[in-house]
Amino acid sequence: MERIYFSHLDGPLGRLLLAGADDGLHLIGFPSGRKARTPEPGWIEDSRPLGEAVRQLRAYLAGELREFNLSLKPQGTAFQLGVWRRLREIPYGETITYGELARRIGNPKASRAVGLANGANPLPIVVPCHRVIGSNGKLTGFGGGLPIKEKLLAIERPAGRLPFDVPAA
Repeated sequence: MERIYFSHLDGPLGRLLLAGADDGLHLIGFPSGRKARTPEPGWIEDSRPLGEAVRQLRAYLAGELREFNLSLKPQGTAFQLGVWRRLREIPYGETITYGELARRIGNPKASRAVGLANGANPLPIVVPCHRVIGSNGKLTGFGGGLPIKEKLLAIERPAGRLPFDVPAA
């Protein structure tokens, strides 16, 4: 059985839970919201295996890192994994709609399924589900809550750009 290590990262989003193993980062959990997470029984509290993830997340939250370089090991269905791969292709500072994400995975009618996969993302921030917004340009669901989604987008927003501009398709 694989050992899962966990650590916490205190910062502007609250106390994030990080969990992973020797093969990579498995989870980033928010302290509140509908996706609030706590360590599971059997997990081992040890920050050393998660040190690089902590370092990169701190740099990102400080506005000093635009792209993560971490070994990621999310658990999900083939569809979810495909959506999460596409999320990582959304450039820093840009937002797209759920419909656009559905088109990018080759299934333009799958907006709702894409939304569900987005909501099941176990590695928010690093797999940037916060960059997906509603077709009307408004913020929609986010596991850590909309105020955290807004903070993440504000970190990435270039000076002079409106809060949730959707690039033309």
